[in-house]
Amino acid sequence: MSRVAGAVNGRPPQSASAIQLVLIAAVAENGIIGRANQLPWRLKSDMVHFRSATMNHPVVMGRKTFQSLGKPLVGRTNIVVTRDPAFTASGAVIAGSLAAALAAARGDALRRGAPAIMVAGGAEIYAEALPLADRLLITLVHERPEGDAAFPTIEPSMWRETERIEHPAGAGDSAGVAYLRFERADRADYRDGDALRPAQQAINH
Repeated sequence: MSRVAGAVNGRPPQSASAIQLVLIAAVAENGIIGRANQLPWRLKSDMVHFRSATMNHPVVMGRKTFQSLGKPLVGRTNIVVTRDPAFTASGAVIAGSLAAALAAARGDALRRGAPAIMVAGGAEIYAEALPLADRLLITLVHERPEGDAAFPTIEPSMWRETERIEHPAGAGDSAGVAYLRFERADRADYRDGDALRPAQQAINH
């Protein structure tokens, strides 16, 4: 376990400008992402998707999200944001704020040659990171469960859906999903001549 201090404001410095900030989350059709600090579904296929998307990247998450995993994510630098100065965790870098966590993650991404920093929750971390994000990787879960944690609103004026891949429920899945990619509206490109879909067609709070 190591601990980082200090903070940075806003977007990465010019030397790290090529490193993108990516939010990755499984989100139900009603915006729910969790219940009692657990996922309100069982999605083995999305676990595989998450591992593939985050492997060899720094992954930033809140303390409760980290503790819900049971152990650090293998093959990734686990950077945990907590306001508890006494919190320690083997196999993780501890940061006292999101800004400090992103500073540590940029350094790690540069050392790894990773193209992105991945932010993996929970709700408060997503809400704080969303204004800084370059891309969203959303697993849209085709369920509407009850829950006590939600993903922040994806404003259609700010975000455009650039990719959607439907994935039917497989073995170990409680629901089908769609893998969505969102880019900031001022940076999103048209792909294969298709019009970009407004963000709010995907998730309804």
